Amino acid sequence: MTDTLSRADTLDAISDLPGWSLLTGRLHTAYDAPDVPAAIQLVQRAFEVAEELDHHPDVDIRYKQVRVRCSTHSVGGVTTADIDLAHRIEQLATEVGAAHLPETPTFTDVGIDTADAGRIAPFWAAVLGYDYDGDPNSLNDPFGTRLGVWFQVTDGASTGRNRPHFDVAVVPEQAQPRIDAALAAGGRLVTDEFAPRWWVLADADGNEACICTEEARGY
Repeated sequence: MTDTLSRADTLDAISDLPGWSLLTGRLHTAYDAPDVPAAIQLVQRAFEVAEELDHHPDVDIRYKQVRVRCSTHSVGGVTTADIDLAHRIEQLATEVGAAHLPETPTFTDVGIDTADAGRIAPFWAAVLGYDYDGDPNSLNDPFGTRLGVWFQVTDGASTGRNRPHFDVAVVPEQAQPRIDAALAAGGRLVTDEFAPRWWVLADADGNEACICTEEARGY
C-alpha cells in the first residue's frame, strides 16, 4: 500500500512504539546503544531488514547514538511500509540492548519573504550549494541534513520585520514548553492567531520565528 496515512492513523499505528514520534511527515526515533559495536550492529541489521522489505530509512549514527527517520519519499509522507519498518527496527533495538534517547525531534527551516521567489531562489541555491531546477519550491539540500529553505511571497518589501525567519517544527506536546522558554529568554509573542498550527514569536530586536506543529501540515 502506497497511500499516505493520515496523522490520526499514523499516531494510532505507532501507539505501541514509545519513543517514536511523527513530525513533518516522517517517523522519528533515537537510540543509545550499549557501545559502538552494538550501534553498528543495529544499523547493519536495520538495513538488512530494509533490503528485505525494499523500503529504507534515513539513519544517522554518531558514536553509539543512532537516529532513525522513516518516510515514503514517493508519496511525501508515512505509509504502512514505514509502520512495518519502524516496528522491525524497534525489535532489533531491543535485541541489541539499545534504549531510546530522552529527546524529541525538531525540524528547522528558513522562510524568506520576497515579492518574486524566482528572482532570488537561484542566489540562495548557489550560496547554500542546494539543488534548484527553476521552481522556487524545489530548493533542496542534496544531502537532506541541512536547513530547509522556502519562500513566502509578499506584496512588497517587508516593514517592521525581518525578511528571513526560522520555522521550528516540534511535536505538539513540545510547542508550549518551547514557547514558554522563548518568552522567558526575553522574547515576545507576536500572534497566536494560527495556533495550534503555529505561533509567531520575536526576539528583543523584532526578529521573528515560528513554532510550528504537525497540524500545520494537515496530516
